[in-house]
Amino acid sequence: MALTGAAEEEADERAPCPVCRAAAVRPFATLGGRRYRRCGACEATLLDPRHWLAPAEEAAVYRLHENDPDDPGYRRFLAKLSDPLLARLPAGAAVLDYGCGPGSALAAVLREAGHRVALYDPFFAPDPAPLDQRYDAVVCSEAAEHFHAPAAEFDRLAGRLAPGGWLGVMTCFQTDDARFAGWHYRQDPTHVVFYREATLRRLAAQRGLSCEVPAKDVALMRRAPLAPDPG
Repeated sequence: MALTGAAEEEADERAPCPVCRAAAVRPFATLGGRRYRRCGACEATLLDPRHWLAPAEEAAVYRLHENDPDDPGYRRFLAKLSDPLLARLPAGAAVLDYGCGPGSALAAVLREAGHRVALYDPFFAPDPAPLDQRYDAVVCSEAAEHFHAPAAEFDRLAGRLAPGGWLGVMTCFQTDDARFAGWHYRQDPTHVVFYREATLRRLAAQRGLSCEVPAKDVALMRRAPLAPDPG
């Protein structure tokens, strides 16, 4: 039997947060007929699943994105993530671009710098073989806001890191709640979860990763390197 009204809201509140798994999700706002919830533990804001697009609709929106690898302006945008990451990577690093989309400018930048880049995207590069490897870095640029099961996705991302490996996440951080209604990022129909800096720091800590924020909307998380052999 389907739940409706107050009973449905009560069931939503009992469900654990899909970002941090805390049982602290409450109604936050209804905007344009779309319901949002907020986790009191990790501070993520969540679009109610009933408003998610069907997979075919979601893929159609992604195909409209203009992320040309040869566009200098888009490369400058990606530099917020690529520049600090490149400064930390060893030569010839193995990198996974997770959520690469139909044409990855970030992968092009990393390859030009001499790194080996594997691609994974559930719509455009669905071969799961790269997910069986470990990497010096995993990059997730403008993809985390699309995650329907963020906690499981971040488990997967962290699990692909070799010791000393970096997880680079770029997503527009939510800040002022008063601006949420008119925020352009909220209005993309494929964006279903909105993170604050505190959210990403919590996700890193839950997985034993350090976390730094080298630029606006960028988090770099790191798995600890192996301890030197005392012998």
